[in-house]
Amino acid sequence: MKKIIFTLALTLGMAGVVQAQGDVEAGKAKSATCVACHGADGNSPTDMYPKLAGQHASYLAKQLAEFKAAATGGEGRANAIMGGMSMPLSEQDMADVAAYFASQAVTPVATPEEVIEQGAALYQGGDIERGITACIACHGPRGEGLESAKFPRLSGQYPAYIAAQLKMFRSGERANDHNGMMRGVAAKLTDNDIDVLSQYVAGLR
Repeated sequence: MKKIIFTLALTLGMAGVVQAQGDVEAGKAKSATCVACHGADGNSPTDMYPKLAGQHASYLAKQLAEFKAAATGGEGRANAIMGGMSMPLSEQDMADVAAYFASQAVTPVATPEEVIEQGAALYQGGDIERGITACIACHGPRGEGLESAKFPRLSGQYPAYIAAQLKMFRSGERANDHNGMMRGVAAKLTDNDIDVLSQYVAGLR
């Protein structure tokens, strides 16, 4: 009973956390330094960098905060480029930039015919024998993610970027996933799994 009460109190406490509300127009002005890598509308010109357009604002703000945390010696998401870019940003700046990119439309990606069957099976059903959880549980039937849980949208993202992140989760190089969820899943994925999943989910609509 005590555990239930503690869990409920913790949940209510987390729900009461107030985050800065983002302003789209302010974010557009503040995103000027992001354009070179991510494009003016968040559709980056190269798959070296992720598309930010259409991504959930809560997820974008979380990543910026964690880039900054890692850059200042705390726990977060270490990245040489983004660590420096996030350093001067306040919580309001992050919320504004996130709101702007979230308001933009992501350019679609086509899924190659040859990966659809295998990709759909793994994305929708996982692999019980290997203990792989279905991706659809967190990222949705169309790869849209879940704003309230800060699970990112994957549809429309560059397959190469998705694959790179899965490999970093698998190796532990990236470790800012809640309760190690992505590391646990990625650790069981083969290179072929990652290649197929990345191409499949990127083309979902």
